[in-house]
Amino acid sequence: MSAGQHLPMEALQNQATGPLQGIRVVDLSRLVAGNMLTLQLGDFGADVIKVESAGAGDTLREWREPHADHPDGYDGWWRTYARNKRSLALNLRHAQAMPWLKRLIATAQVLVESFKPGTLENMGLSPEQLHADNPGLVIVRLSGWGQTGPYRELPGFGSLIEGFSGFAHKHRSAGGAPQLPNMALADMVAGLTGAFATLAALREVEVRGGQGQVIDLSLLEPMLAIMGPDVSNFSATGVDPEPGQKIASPRGSYRCKDGLWVSMSGSTDTMAKRVFEAIGKSDLFFDPRFSSNAARLAHDEELDAMVAQFMLQRSQDDCLKHFRQHGVTVGPIYASPQLIQDAHVVQRGVYIQCDAGDGAEPTVMHQVTPRLQGTPGSIRRAAPLRGQHTEELLTELGANPQERQSLKTLGAMECR
Repeated sequence: MSAGQHLPMEALQNQATGPLQGIRVVDLSRLVAGNMLTLQLGDFGADVIKVESAGAGDTLREWREPHADHPDGYDGWWRTYARNKRSLALNLRHAQAMPWLKRLIATAQVLVESFKPGTLENMGLSPEQLHADNPGLVIVRLSGWGQTGPYRELPGFGSLIEGFSGFAHKHRSAGGAPQLPNMALADMVAGLTGAFATLAALREVEVRGGQGQVIDLSLLEPMLAIMGPDVSNFSATGVDPEPGQKIASPRGSYRCKDGLWVSMSGSTDTMAKRVFEAIGKSDLFFDPRFSSNAARLAHDEELDAMVAQFMLQRSQDDCLKHFRQHGVTVGPIYASPQLIQDAHVVQRGVYIQCDAGDGAEPTVMHQVTPRLQGTPGSIRRAAPLRGQHTEELLTELGANPQERQSLKTLGAMECR
């Protein structure tokens, strides 16, 4: 039985709509950030057309985990972040393919691309040319460093941004080495930021009667926006926070007697007082060393040791019950096996098994988020095979059977 067998099974909601129904998105991006952006739009009803390189496809397809039943590895990234999209596979270096791509873009409200700055212009698809044919088009230009500036042509993978932004410095390991996140953090943040920016630009066109525009979306600036006020504080005080410096005390992750962990935050005076009561040291709140957050931070090592010692004498379950009885903000630290079995996660359907139909194996993935009460999003399509919708889309664009056959024969397109 698979690890996610107990999760609710949901069939594809092929006929479902959403608040973005009628919005066509042409996605020329690769890897994570662009796919995260268009996932949000697709989940809420947009018609997302993934334009892939014939014969190769989106590089995200190759991000795979070892799996006994999948000799080439399990493509969980693609299955999750390519849902609700159609795949059009074109050879963009072929002269016969470009007129059809231009025709497709002319029917769209949104274009997303993640080429090296200047590439779109070299392809004959500059914003000026695209807006001449489609004045309301929102063009999202996604890159590591932005479309301008001295770094605009440097490689811009998320790992570089996570280092440059101060994140790796801020999250140093115990040994002092800067720590990169073990996830595509910069890409995900940029994708979510880009989805918001896209909707803001669409509102300008649809509600205010404005023109389409270019969104210059770097991976860097959304990361900087979530990093907190460190730079502002440094500019005012001349002091850069020490790596790993806490913002509140008591706060941290604590090992329990059974080897499991909990996280806890006493970020207000009231909550700190409850923590003191929970560990049997109510008098600490009246000790000048621990009577305010600033004082507690100054004596954090001593305070943290008291909390850690208390936790270490009890199991995770006992710690959770005990601190919750005292009204303390505490929770378990999970890995995937515990997360997908947690009663709250299961009851809310945070993760589901998505039935792709046609005999394909179900895929465990996160449900559409956030939850809209009146016009919820839905999972209408499984992640496509490369070129699965090429003929369908070219037919929608007016290509007759002879033209489609010619494009296949010439190697300008790929279909399944």
